[in-house]
Amino acid sequence: MPDTLLIGQIGYQIARTNRQLELDLEARLKPLSLSVDQFRILRCLGENGRLPMGELASSVFVEPANLTKIIDRMTSENLVMRVPDDKDRRRVLVTLAPEGTAKNATLDPIIREHDAYARDVLAAEDGDPLRRLLAGIKASG
Repeated sequence: MPDTLLIGQIGYQIARTNRQLELDLEARLKPLSLSVDQFRILRCLGENGRLPMGELASSVFVEPANLTKIIDRMTSENLVMRVPDDKDRRRVLVTLAPEGTAKNATLDPIIREHDAYARDVLAAEDGDPLRRLLAGIKASG
């Protein structure tokens, strides 16, 4: 059966699992009016401070053109701000706005609940070995 070949592929299984996890996260973020991409941006900026658009795009797995649109929307919602780089005034950095910092602070319970769901989906009581395995995958591109 052709379906068996597809379903048996590791890449397919990872993509299917990722989709299931993203659907759960989307549902948890909906009451906060946040998309998964916005969530990742808030968390990334909360952990790293100001970042250039290219580095932010790479960190949150969003194409640069799409990131610009997302940042425009988040700017209009007062979640993030664009600021000039102190070292190079031509370069623009993205940082959390006060409302973004406040919203980011409310995300910890969602992260814990989502992580518990992920452990259940993966049937992994202790997700650390899986986390290390996935973290060890070499990035291409």
